Amino acid sequence: MQLMHVGRMSHPDNTPHHRQPVAPSAISADQDIFTATGPKKTPVPRELSIQDIQATIADFRHAAAGADGVEIHGANGYLLHQFLSPNANHRTDTYGGSVENRSRLVVDVARAVAEEIGADRVGIRLSPSMPLGGIDEGDTEAVRAQYRHLVGELAPLNLAYLHVRHVGDDELLRSFREVWPTALLVVRYGRTREQIADDIDAGLADIAPLGRFALANPDIVERLRTDARLNEIDLATLYGGGEAGYTDYPTLAHA
Repeated sequence: MQLMHVGRMSHPDNTPHHRQPVAPSAISADQDIFTATGPKKTPVPRELSIQDIQATIADFRHAAAGADGVEIHGANGYLLHQFLSPNANHRTDTYGGSVENRSRLVVDVARAVAEEIGADRVGIRLSPSMPLGGIDEGDTEAVRAQYRHLVGELAPLNLAYLHVRHVGDDELLRSFREVWPTALLVVRYGRTREQIADDIDAGLADIAPLGRFALANPDIVERLRTDARLNEIDLATLYGGGEAGYTDYPTLAHA
């Protein structure tokens, strides 16, 4: 299962007791977010204290307990990504201010989860330069400095895999390959079926996750094997809250 904390990408209307979101710093993402009464702007979050951060690490550990496998979500503008990003993290303590400090929470969470269920059962997802959720990680060199340090700190944990949402910096991806000891998973959105294996063929990845291809095609393996037509994903049904778009895509037998 994938473990994530949304951090500032939240709204009090989506919590049981109308709680204020939390984040590395009291900086709103200034994004629209779905609520039961329609889209609303994300509010200014409460800055996590050091004690809150330690509790959050413990929460990740507790959530992983008993799982056969876990992917830690450190991407897409959510809490761990917020700590990595200088425009969301203005802290001046040990969890902010430098590349090393901004990496600390991600490494602490990964270490805690690996200790709980075993490193060979834990993967982590990262998205360097991904601008979702109001994230701005700076120029290419700033992103490279942040993620080369982070991946270098994560590598000795010997996690099962590193899952990268790749936005085009092949040089950064190659630097991951040089230090990462286990499987490297790379996904690029917007791929055609003919491009799925490009990063594997180029030596940049061990595995290419299928993502939306698999969402829309319950028999994706058979379709790829036989070069059959793929269902198109219906973007209007994503995050819809019901079965539409999740359990009603036809298999080849019923297409």
